[in-house]
Amino acid sequence: MKIVQKLLAFVGLLSLSALFIYALQDAPTDENFERKLINDYNVYALQVPDNLNFSGEMMPLKNPDVLERMDRELLVNTYWQSNGLLMFKRAKKYFPIIEPILKKHGIPDDFKYLAVIESGLTNAVSPAGARGFWQIMKATGRENGLEVNDNVDERYHLEKATEVACKYLLKSKKRLGSWTLAAAAYNAGNAGISRRLKEQNVSDYYDLLLVEETGRYIFRIVALKEILSNPDKYGFNFRDKDLYKSVPTYKVEVDTAVTNFSKFAQQFDINYKILKLHNPWLRESHLNNKSKKMYTIDIPEKGYYDVQ
Repeated sequence: MKIVQKLLAFVGLLSLSALFIYALQDAPTDENFERKLINDYNVYALQVPDNLNFSGEMMPLKNPDVLERMDRELLVNTYWQSNGLLMFKRAKKYFPIIEPILKKHGIPDDFKYLAVIESGLTNAVSPAGARGFWQIMKATGRENGLEVNDNVDERYHLEKATEVACKYLLKSKKRLGSWTLAAAAYNAGNAGISRRLKEQNVSDYYDLLLVEETGRYIFRIVALKEILSNPDKYGFNFRDKDLYKSVPTYKVEVDTAVTNFSKFAQQFDINYKILKLHNPWLRESHLNNKSKKMYTIDIPEKGYYDVQ
């Protein structure tokens, strides 16, 4: 009997210990954010909102083909959670740079999501040779006033590249008649979209039969717009402090050659890596500048990096 009582007491003690440990694990910390969520994870069929649009142009979601294609992109991008969280984090840092430039040119704000699907808001490099957030080809960059060579490549300059993207989109809108077709033309080219419209005798993007990449293009943009605009609705949990912040900078003008950017950076209490992080358009460790062109280099304000 005593042995049984001791066993029961021991079991009871273990149970209390387990409850105590569970209570500690379940205790709210930092507004419940760090609570374990693994047991709450479920996969749901998503309801496609019936009022989705791109730049104010409504998607014809009563068309079953359009509805299924939109459903696909919502599902793929909602449940690609790691990528989704990265997009939230990067958008906080880079959208404030992109948005005023779009507004200045009269480009709908929705086009910032085009940059999201083009590059994931990184200085990506495509197999075809496109570069930067807006994936600009070398010829397009040069035609629109960007310097593109081995020493300086302004396709990596976010502000200047956004300006070029705006010029291209305005020309596309004028030629094709809608923002939706202008966005599709950013992927397939103005001539390519014009040719397909004529060949298939239609006037709307959603009536076109296109290669898969261009056929998914607008749907992917709208999916990212919907998700990034409604994080709670699609199950993304984060705090403002989890998002990436921009580092304040000031500008230094340079109208001569720079023979050594490592030494140049040290003048401003930063290193070469940090200089390149803020000026990715500087492609080499020196600046040729034989033409004595005036360049503007971004230097981070003091106190944001620990440099030894």
